[in-house]
Parts: sequence; C-alpha cells; structure tokens
Amino acid sequence: MRRVHFDLDVLRTFVEGVELNSFAKAADRLGRSTSAVSAQLKKLEDQVGAPVLRRLGRGMVLTETGETMLAYARRLLDLNDEAASAMHGTELEGWVRLGLQEDFGESLLTEVLGRFARAHPKVRIEARIARNRELLERIDAGKLDLALAWDSNYSTPYQQRLAELPMCWIEPANQPFEFQSGDPVPLVSLDAPCLMRTAATTALDRAGIPWRVAFTSASLAGIWAAVAAGLGLGMRTSVGLPASVRPAAPGGLPELPVLGLHLHRARADAAPAVTRLDEILRQALGQVAAPAKT
Repeated sequence: MRRVHFDLDVLRTFVEGVELNSFAKAADRLGRSTSAVSAQLKKLEDQVGAPVLRRLGRGMVLTETGETMLAYARRLLDLNDEAASAMHGTELEGWVRLGLQEDFGESLLTEVLGRFARAHPKVRIEARIARNRELLERIDAGKLDLALAWDSNYSTPYQQRLAELPMCWIEPANQPFEFQSGDPVPLVSLDAPCLMRTAATTALDRAGIPWRVAFTSASLAGIWAAVAAGLGLGMRTSVGLPASVRPAAPGGLPELPVLGLHLHRARADAAPAVTRLDEILRQALGQVAAPAKT
C-alpha cells in the first residue's frame, strides 16, 4: 500500500467549504480562485481514492467517505495549528477569563482548555459555567474576557453571531415519551427566567396546545435526570446531551425555533492571549454547530 501524504492546505479548503456550506465562500475566505479550489478537491479525491462529495440538487453534500475524511481532516488541522502555536506562541503570558453555557461544559470546554494549555502553558485560564444573563452581565462588568452565550434581548458592545442551533424536544433515551392527547404537555426546564422554556411555551401556545411545568432545576444535570426518569419533555439543543436522553419528535408537538449563539468580548482591543483563546474556541465550535447564516 502506497503511503499518502495529505496536503494540509487542501484539507483546510475542504473543511472550510463544508463548514461554510459553500466552496465559493471558502475560496473567497482563503484568497483562492474557484478553479484552484476545484483542483484541490480533485487532488483530495485522488489521494482518498473515492469521491468525498456528491451533487444534491444545486449543491454538494458529503459522501460516506467524505464524512470520514472530514473528521480526520479536522483532527490533522487542529494538531497542525496546535503545533504551530506551541512553537511560536509560548511567549504568551497573563490570564484569560472565559464564560460558557452549561451545554458546552463537557462538549467544548475540555477540548478548548486542553488545546490552549498545551500551546500556551504560561497563560492562566479562569473558566466559569453560568446562565446566559450572568455571563453577559459579567462581560459588561469586565469580569469576563470572553463569553459564549445564547442569543437574547441582552446585547454587549463587542459580540458576533457565530452559529445557529435548532432547539428540539428531549425525551428519555431508552423509550419514547408518551402523554395523553389533550392533557397538558409536562415540561422539564431550568428555573425561570429560561429563554428555552419561553420559546417552547410560546410555540405550544401558538399551536393551541396546553402545557404545565412538571419539573424545574437550577442545573442541566437535574434536567437530564428528570427527563430520563420520564417526568416530562425537556427542550434544549442537541449539543452536550448525555447518553440518558435524546432528541425527540413527539407527534403533534410544534417545531421549536433555531437559537443563535454569540461570542462576546469585553473589549475590542483584546490581549493576545484572549485573541488566541477566541480563535481556538471558534475552531472547536465549528465542529459541533452549524455556522451562522451570512
């Protein structure tokens, strides 16, 4: 078997095009012509030995081989970028204060902090998991440098919409949740105020479906336990779900809205360490969420 040496530039173009859902946009972002991008994709398929994309309507979607290659491409690029930072970025010092929603505590925080710590061992990170309102208030007060928070009516001066995640109903993983038609839908949610509960109850009200709050908790751990026990339906995104629950599509219930995810900065002129953590956070987020529409 011949040894294949994948071209990192080709892999970066491939990943960028998939994440932007447009190789024309990827060409523009990477400063290449569309013909050059097409040549790179042809080179990748030659190296892989199979198509990585197939046409669907007017667009392109990943083949099964393409999905496998995408996972490896992301890992190779992450390792390359981490190595580059480690070789050229060890001079970074200071500390960074990061705030995240609890949804991303396990799915994102471990990877982000691990990559950053390996590349920049002299920088101290203070991470805080909190509810949306607290994160944004801490950004405004200068108590956090970066915060990843759901879209809400609360804006900060330096924010950017990074991703969009559809909300979904959540049920036990081992069996579909069932309730009698006409009975109020039992809901499991975080303590008020909870923007996801508000979105769910608004959708139910518009559909003329009665509901009741069956269980509330101050933490997501309590929510997952209550849903897994069959006390009611939860409402979140699919990010960070434990094995005990799963997304559901109960018959007769309305579709839930898409939530925007914003990255907030305390200052426009952030310190180099903050800027670097910002970059790593964006890269990791691109692997779990669809990019925001432009």
